Amino acid sequence: MQYYDIIARSYEELYKEEQLKKIKIIKKHLKVKPNYKLLDVGCGIGISTEPWRCKRYGIDTSKELLRRAKKKNQIKYKLAPAEAIPYPNNFFDIVISVTSIQNFKDIEKALREIKRVGKNKFVLTILKKSPKWESVDKLIRRYFRVNKIIEEKKDFIYFCSN
Repeated sequence: MQYYDIIARSYEELYKEEQLKKIKIIKKHLKVKPNYKLLDVGCGIGISTEPWRCKRYGIDTSKELLRRAKKKNQIKYKLAPAEAIPYPNNFFDIVISVTSIQNFKDIEKALREIKRVGKNKFVLTILKKSPKWESVDKLIRRYFRVNKIIEEKKDFIYFCSN
C-alpha cells in the first residue's frame, strides 16, 4: 500500500487549504471556457479540479484517494500513473498538475506524457523544498515554453505552453 492510500481519510484535512490557495492563484492567470477539457495529473481527491467549470478529468495512482474523489465529485477519474496517461494525443485543452510532480516515478517521462495529451495550456507546480526542484525546473523548461512563473508560499507555479 502506498503512502497516499494510507493517508486518504485525512488527505482533505492535511492539504485542502494549501491546494485551494494555489488554485486561487492559478485561476487569476488561466482562462477556462466551459467547453474545455481539463486534466489534473496527480489529482488526489479532486481538490484542484473542484473550482473549474468545464469538463474535468483526473488521474492518480492512489486507489483510496480516487475512491474518495468519486464520492465527492462527478468528475471522470482514472487510476493511472503520470508516466502512462490513458488518453489520446492533444485530448485536453488544459493539463494541470498541482504539487505532484516531485512524486512521479519518472518525472521526464511524465512531463512528456503531459505534453502529449495536452493541446497548449499547462500549469505545473513543484514544491520549493523538494530536493528535485532544480532538475524538475530544467525538465519543464526543456519540454515546455514557460510563459510565467509565480512563486507561491510553498510552490513554484509554472504557466506553460507548447
